[in-house]
Amino acid sequence: MIAIFGGTFDPVHLGHLNMAQQCVNAFNLDTLYFMPCALPAHKAASGISTQHRINMLNAAIAPYPHFELDLRELNRTGPSYSLLSLQELRKEQPTTPILFLIGMDSFNNLDKWFEWKAITQLCHIVVYQRPAQNCTVKGELKSYMQNANASEVATLKHSLAGKLYFLPGEMLDAASSTIRKQLKKSNKKNELLPDAVSHYIEVHQLYQIDA
Repeated sequence: MIAIFGGTFDPVHLGHLNMAQQCVNAFNLDTLYFMPCALPAHKAASGISTQHRINMLNAAIAPYPHFELDLRELNRTGPSYSLLSLQELRKEQPTTPILFLIGMDSFNNLDKWFEWKAITQLCHIVVYQRPAQNCTVKGELKSYMQNANASEVATLKHSLAGKLYFLPGEMLDAASSTIRKQLKKSNKKNELLPDAVSHYIEVHQLYQIDA
């Protein structure tokens, strides 16, 4: 069993690491892959290069033996849909259960993703649910939730894909957008960032100007 955790990671912060570690612990994973995606146009306001994002991720995950990077979405030309990455990963891992780790906000909007139903047949969806976060799905996505929801970790281990699991986790108030605003005022050590990432940002003077 492996897991993938996608996002812009601009920058990667302690909330990301906590979410990933909770998933590793819950499923006793050997490997969880951070899969950075290309910055969509509406998020490309930080002016940070792809290489800087990769370097910060490498610095952040270095102390964690179960964390690795998967750069396929950054190396792909054309649209970088989660579906394509999962199709590729399924071909590479035909007999391994794959977990796709997302937050509750992403799950509530999953039915707006490209070919979302196909995604649910390629992997198990693991939704990290922090206290006070509510599931607000409707229509076909609600039907999927009712049919696929599993309450036991073992259920996901014994099938390749198709299940949904809500992973309860602690609240850590960290958001990349808020951190970027704080860093614009001062790029010194930020309590919501791993020390190695704070150091990298300070050395390279990142997030100091608007793109």
